[in-house]
Amino acid sequence: MTARILVVDDIPANVKLLEARLLAEYFDVLTAQDGFKALEIALATHVDIILLDVMMPGMNGFEVCERLKADQRTAHIPVVMVTALDQPADRVRGLKAGADDFLTKPVNDLQLVSRVKSLVRLKMLGDELRLRAETARTIGMEEPLRLDAMEGPGQVLLVDSRASSQERIVKALKPVAEVTAMSDPQAALFEAAEDPIDMVIINGTGDDYDPLRLCAQLRLLERTRFLPLLLVTDLGDEDAIVRALDLGVNDYIVRPIDPNELVARTLTQIKRKRYNDRLRTNVRQTIELAVTDGLTGLNNRRYLDNQLKVMFTRAAARSRALSLCMIDIDRFKQVNDTYGHDVGDEVLREFARRVRSTVRGADLACRYGGEEFVVVMPDTDAITAAAIAERLRATIENAPFVLERSGLRLSITASLGIATNLQGIETPEQLLKQADRALYAAKTGGRNRVVAAAA
Repeated sequence: MTARILVVDDIPANVKLLEARLLAEYFDVLTAQDGFKALEIALATHVDIILLDVMMPGMNGFEVCERLKADQRTAHIPVVMVTALDQPADRVRGLKAGADDFLTKPVNDLQLVSRVKSLVRLKMLGDELRLRAETARTIGMEEPLRLDAMEGPGQVLLVDSRASSQERIVKALKPVAEVTAMSDPQAALFEAAEDPIDMVIINGTGDDYDPLRLCAQLRLLERTRFLPLLLVTDLGDEDAIVRALDLGVNDYIVRPIDPNELVARTLTQIKRKRYNDRLRTNVRQTIELAVTDGLTGLNNRRYLDNQLKVMFTRAAARSRALSLCMIDIDRFKQVNDTYGHDVGDEVLREFARRVRSTVRGADLACRYGGEEFVVVMPDTDAITAAAIAERLRATIENAPFVLERSGLRLSITASLGIATNLQGIETPEQLLKQADRALYAAKTGGRNRVVAAAA
């Protein structure tokens, strides 16, 4: 794993020291001697992590961090403050400014490398989600998301076998989160997988369980793989911290716990989790919209073009029948001309509903364009396809289209053409063309009928 790290410090010796440590791990290192230069580099260059000194002239590290997090172009870059300040109040101030962690000078090499690698992994995940979600924003589907957006209290699962420790953590988080405290790690694992949890806090000194094993189990399960994990550990237990970060733990806090620091770290993790959840939702919706017709809810032509190739190739390889039915609403232009396009849209939606209710589960129903629809029927010969098409034709004709928005009752019919791959057809394009010819024959032959392509 490699990444580009920006080191910001006004003391050249400190910069050289961090640079040498990071270069030894094959990271690409950029440097800046003040906050203004750091902001300039972060905006102009791809940066994965920023190691930021706090005490600098002109603009201190807290101010630099606040500016980075306020700008949507740089808000996603993890910031680690490297400082001689080691008081809880300093950490809380940095966390509230948006910092992801603190490293106290002199910096422990093992902790430095482990923390950087951990944050790089998390950033790469976030970058992938943001890149995919960018498609939605490009076509105007979604407004840009903000990392600081958080609605409602967080849902936190606390795994701690000590009652006194549970009580202190629950009390500290009460203003910002609803905490479920559990002593049994296996029960907690089940709880995290089944319930909507925003974050898991794990006591790193469990008396009767291995906390790092629980962290590993949470990272293995599909439902909990992306849950933020915060480890509560003892001062000086550096080996446990390094191992936890390698396992994918997002953050840690050292005893004695400062309540304000715990709240700040918890809020940071919950906000980031909800931000990533919304990114994943946007990505999923973008994919769905890319293959779905927005008016009817059926798959669109793009999806048909891709899937028909797959289904045709599979049928040919297995020497199985594949039939295709092309459907056209009769005299649909008259509906639009007489009643308007809003009524036409209602007819299309009801037509699609009847198509869905008639075809089988294995069939692929798509809106081909305008008032044309296509149903692809795997493992279906010409006789069976004709029977299905006739059932669909009757379903459309036998009951009037009752349009709730306009209050109209319209009699609608459809013409259908079918073709089968066992009729000397060698490509999916030929199958579509044969079905289209059969549909044309149905239209010219009087409409409201099913015509099969000639063998």
